[in-house]
Amino acid sequence: MGFNTALLHQSAEGDVQTGATLTPIYQSSAFYQPSAEQHEKLFHNKANGFSYTRINNPTIVAFEQRMTALEKGIASVACASGMAALTNALLNIAGAGDEIIASTSLYGGTIDLFHDLETFGIHTIFVESSNLEQIEDSITEKTRVIFAETIGNPKLDVTDIPALADLAHRHGLPLIMDNTVATAYLVRPIEFGADVVINSTSKYINGNSDAISGVITDSGNFNWDVEKYPGMKEYKKFGKFAYTAKLRNGLFRNTGACIAPQTAFYNLLGMETLGLRMERACSNAAKLAEYLDGIEGISVNYPGLPSSKWHNVADRILKNGYGAILTIRVGSKERAFSIMNALKIPMIVSNIGDTKTLIVHPESTLSAHSTEQEKQDACVFDDLIRVSLGIEDIEDLIEDFAAAIKAS
Repeated sequence: MGFNTALLHQSAEGDVQTGATLTPIYQSSAFYQPSAEQHEKLFHNKANGFSYTRINNPTIVAFEQRMTALEKGIASVACASGMAALTNALLNIAGAGDEIIASTSLYGGTIDLFHDLETFGIHTIFVESSNLEQIEDSITEKTRVIFAETIGNPKLDVTDIPALADLAHRHGLPLIMDNTVATAYLVRPIEFGADVVINSTSKYINGNSDAISGVITDSGNFNWDVEKYPGMKEYKKFGKFAYTAKLRNGLFRNTGACIAPQTAFYNLLGMETLGLRMERACSNAAKLAEYLDGIEGISVNYPGLPSSKWHNVADRILKNGYGAILTIRVGSKERAFSIMNALKIPMIVSNIGDTKTLIVHPESTLSAHSTEQEKQDACVFDDLIRVSLGIEDIEDLIEDFAAAIKAS
């Protein structure tokens, strides 16, 4: 099936008892059991069913199954936010004394998280995701995972996933990819060798900025060495589901950062139009980037432009477009603010992936807690504006930007 057909029909949904075409919102915190024996089996993973929504819920299961099908994995775990998904995914395999190798071109909040993990004795080494030699030189006996974003936010560098996955696997390490900016519409990292994929589903998956959530999708392909990952020893019996089994039976269940049933329902609704929205938003981004690239005093960064350092990698890795985000440098912070304030259609919002075009000044907001070196490495400058394209008519957006730039 094609992308949109599979998105709508590949995973089971609805309610067979009532004929509802959408899985209902099971707004219940707990579920009764017919017997004490059945309850015991649930808690010992010897029976299917539901006991408590912090652990799972029918509406959430429907969402997780659709995400699993979307990313071509074997299982997914939905969390309360993208940051909760990142935290759970990493702490599931890294502990005190371990090291993480991560790209420098990350979302500011993710960089902040890595610094927070230092409190738990987990050290992060930041590298250029395209510099394979630097990455290999950074690997030590303490390294437990390599992490990168498919498309860096807001650097917009495109990761060569097959090359990075090959390097990681040669050293017996899993590759975890954040696919939030690209979504499965542009690339499925698992098909290129990634072992675990994270999506902040508050963005393009949801599509309407009406709910916060994140999802971890397991490929089931990584062979966990119990010497290097002793926490996996108890879960090797689950075979390819070992990573997910450990997560569900430990950290995810016990930290309680679960998604709400209502949020899962909103995401299920939003997902149905993911392909259509991404097609339009990526088209708008390409056309706006081409227009702005011809204006003197405006420097445009977009993987779809031949001038992009990552255009060739994008051609190999991405399909259906080059993403729905672009950044522009306009010469000064004052001019950046002037342009942002003059725009009539884009909204000043610290989010991406909405049906509406959103703009933000990353240096003063999303990367406010990053060091000057971290900002430089992530290409976050004080004259930079990030533009997340929506599905408006491109003619209106171009006219709006032309007027705002002229007025600045």
